[in-house]
Amino acid sequence: QVQLVESGGGLVQAGGSLRLSCLASGRTFSSYAMYWFRQAPGKEREFVAVISWSGGNIYYPNSVKGRFTISRDNAKNTVYLQMNSLTPEDTAVYYCAASSTVGIIGPTGMRYWGQGTQVTVSS
Repeated sequence: QVQLVESGGGLVQAGGSLRLSCLASGRTFSSYAMYWFRQAPGKEREFVAVISWSGGNIYYPNSVKGRFTISRDNAKNTVYLQMNSLTPEDTAVYYCAASSTVGIIGPTGMRYWGQGTQVTVSS
C-alpha cells in the first residue's frame, strides 16, 4: 500500500515557476514508476510526466516538454515536478500517481493516486 500526498501548489503569474512535491508512504515507493497528471475544469485528466523507479526513463508530452522537469529522491520517498515558464493553460489540479508500468499511459493505468494540489496561473 502506498499513500501519496502532494504539496507546493498555489497562485503564480504567467512566466513564473512552481515546484510540486509528492511524498509517498510505504517502503515500496522505489519500486514504482511515478507520474504527474493534471485536470483542468471541464477537461479530462491528462498525462504530464513520468519517471521510472531508477530515474533512468523520463517522458513528457509536448505541451510541457522543455518547461517541466520531473525528478525523484527514493531516499526521501518523494517525487518532484519543477514547472517553469508557466502559462494560464497550465492551470489545473495536479495529481501524482504510482504505477508498476513506466510509459506514456493514461490514468486508468495508475495504482495509487494523491489527492491533488491546485495550480493557478494568472495572466
